[in-house]
Amino acid sequence: MNVDGFSSLEARARVHAALGDPGRLAIVDRLLLGDASPGEVGQVLGLPTNLLAHHLKLLQDAGVIERRRSEGDRRRTYLRLIPQSLSGLVPAAARPAPRIVFVCTHNSARSQLAAALWARASAVPATSAGTAPAPHVHPRALALATRHDLDLGHATTSHVDQTLRPDDLVVAVCDTAHEQLADLERLHWSIPDPVPTGSDEAFERAYTDIADRVQRLAPAIHPPQE
Repeated sequence: MNVDGFSSLEARARVHAALGDPGRLAIVDRLLLGDASPGEVGQVLGLPTNLLAHHLKLLQDAGVIERRRSEGDRRRTYLRLIPQSLSGLVPAAARPAPRIVFVCTHNSARSQLAAALWARASAVPATSAGTAPAPHVHPRALALATRHDLDLGHATTSHVDQTLRPDDLVVAVCDTAHEQLADLERLHWSIPDPVPTGSDEAFERAYTDIADRVQRLAPAIHPPQE
């Protein structure tokens, strides 16, 4: 066995060891569908702070999760799954939803791209909205959509208050929107905003991140039973 092969086996062994505990598996299951702060994970799973910190360190050391500081409240950090470390792992349970609503602050880029990508991946309808909508979709988002054959030609922005229905599944695709939605039940994808950078590369990175997350979430969502 060559050195590269041994290193690969060691990395896989670390992941298997990190997942060899029900608490850590529960953390991974939570992060499969969306990002969360350590406090949110601890609250959902009922884990004491010291045990949660231990589990998170092992998962981070094994390359299963990573931390990223919020673009909204800089005091917060979010945990996100590194999907390449869990090749073949899918969400443990499906959930019904009549519609998906992707939300970001200005509804001009990330949420629009997410809704368009979702339309390719799932029969469940999707739309998008913003907590402070811009007047129009960002030109670089439109250009990126054209490059990737996504239909945003007639897309318009809208406010979340005029868009949401009581039974929608909400996915916040930006930290600021997630932090503004208060007690609304939702999933969270901590995707960096490409607009401040304004480069094609930043928009492509956001697109790749969103596309990967859509592919992970889509198999877990199905229309409600009639």
